[in-house]
Amino acid sequence: MNDNIDLSPLCGVLDEYAAVKGSLITILQHTQDIYGYLPKEAIELISEHTGIATSEIMGVGTFYTQFRFEPVGKYLIMLCQGTACHVNGSELILQTIKDELGIDDGQTTEDGLFSLKCVACLGCCSLSPVMMVNEDTYGSLTPDKTKKILKELREAAV
Repeated sequence: MNDNIDLSPLCGVLDEYAAVKGSLITILQHTQDIYGYLPKEAIELISEHTGIATSEIMGVGTFYTQFRFEPVGKYLIMLCQGTACHVNGSELILQTIKDELGIDDGQTTEDGLFSLKCVACLGCCSLSPVMMVNEDTYGSLTPDKTKKILKELREAAV
């Protein structure tokens, strides 16, 4: 196991849910809330406590797009690629983000500040094109508006 990951915060979750049938998704959600992603060491601990094979846990984790297996940046940008957003210029917004941050879909900036994830739909079609950064939603995006948002986030992180 990796000495850098403190698994003790996960023990309370496992004490509460490990014996509850059908609770794997709940356990994985809590795990991701704790660590920001699903570390391999946490998956192994979940397997030990629940009796569910790590391969089955990985199968569930990879099936649902909400779960991540790599750490993400301080700001997780989820850019909508749904029909309304696509029609209204999400590809231009994607290119602006790539140009400004030097990353592609699924990547994190070297400084660990930004991660980019293209998603199928954010359910904000009337705001298209739209992106979420952590819990905040930004709509009616233009390249200039996107650059301004990224600049403000970078400055707020300093």
